[in-house]
Amino acid sequence: MKQEDIFNKTYTTQRALIDKKLASLLHGKKPVSLYEPCTYILSNPGKRLRPFLILISAKAAGSSYKNVYNAALAIEMLHTFTLAHDDIMDKADKRRGHLTLHKKYDLNTAILAGDSLLSVAYQYLLKDTGDNAKEVIGLFTRSLIEVCEGQSFDTDFEIQASVTLDEYLLMITKKTAIMLETCCAIGSVLGGAPENVVQGLAKFGKNLGIAFQIQDDLLDIIGNEKEFGKTIGGDLVAGKKTFLFLKALEKAQGQDKTELLRVIETKGIKKSQVPAYRDLYYRLGVIEDAQNAIAAYTKKALGSLKVLTSEEDRAMFTWLANKLIKRTR
Repeated sequence: MKQEDIFNKTYTTQRALIDKKLASLLHGKKPVSLYEPCTYILSNPGKRLRPFLILISAKAAGSSYKNVYNAALAIEMLHTFTLAHDDIMDKADKRRGHLTLHKKYDLNTAILAGDSLLSVAYQYLLKDTGDNAKEVIGLFTRSLIEVCEGQSFDTDFEIQASVTLDEYLLMITKKTAIMLETCCAIGSVLGGAPENVVQGLAKFGKNLGIAFQIQDDLLDIIGNEKEFGKTIGGDLVAGKKTFLFLKALEKAQGQDKTELLRVIETKGIKKSQVPAYRDLYYRLGVIEDAQNAIAAYTKKALGSLKVLTSEEDRAMFTWLANKLIKRTR
């Protein structure tokens, strides 16, 4: 069996196991009115990228998957908590092709379920920390704080007349990349890695996270709606200032610039206008710009793997990074 096939099988097996653990996590807990919605959103199919990063980071540090499953579940609960609240703020109807929590139930239920998941996440994280409790909880909590800061920046950007690409990159570093950075750091700390390995893997996660978010921005405009699981062009409809929008605004002139500025003035566009703006993005070359940025940040992430002495471990992280930049959802 080829190494790539082995890695793919490992990922598929661990993803299925994480799914199984998440589905039974809150089984039998009451009140049902709280924990049924929690189970619903946890069972919503996802890539389980974050828990998988904890698993392979722990293994790269010399430990094994079985020692960090609780931490892996904790990070997925933290991630799911952020999604529940993010969907409320974005007024999103769908997530991964399924109704969002506040649409499936109601607003109050979604808020309470999200808060509950965050609380249970800390319970599970503590099961794996041992002597590293202070450091691991510190990393986990920093991630939560920065995600909230990133979300706030993202919301601010919707009403700001002007946003720079540097400001955008800071926002996605906090909102998205910090979580992947944290996964790699927590996994390697729990695995007993030396500080240089922890820092190297953390940098891998951070740069992979930036590439991941720009890829998300790209898929929002050129992806297949059925595969992507969200409405195509949703960022433009919501008036979000993504990598592609800001790059287009930077390069546009004349009527093209006027059309882009109108998105800011009207705080979004109609869904029927999305194809025209997609054509504009292609014409300005920002689709290619996004693809180049994704490749550059991925390359930067891979450069951090030199701290790993095991060729197999480096190959696993490399395989995962390449898988993510080629994804369609």
